[in-house]
Amino acid sequence: MIVLQLYQEVALTGDIPEHRLQAGDIATLVDFVAHPDGGEEGCVLEVFNAIGESVAIVTVPRSMVESLRSDEVLTVRSFPKAS
Repeated sequence: MIVLQLYQEVALTGDIPEHRLQAGDIATLVDFVAHPDGGEEGCVLEVFNAIGESVAIVTVPRSMVESLRSDEVLTVRSFPKAS
C-alpha cells in the first residue's frame, strides 16, 4: 500500500458524478476517516479549480485516490457550476 500524507495532492481513480468529478482530477488530501463499520478507511479531499478556489470537499474510500507520478502531466477541463 502506498503511503499517503496529509496535504499532498492526489488523483482520483474513479468518477464521482454527484460532485461532477472525474477520474484523474487532482485534489488535496485533508484528512483520513475511519469507516463506521470497520470497512475501508476514507480520505477527505478538497478539490480546487485552476485558479485556486475550492469547488468541492468530498470523502471517498482510500482505494479511490493515488499519489501523483512523475510520468503524468496536468490538464485542464471545464467544471460546470452547480445549478
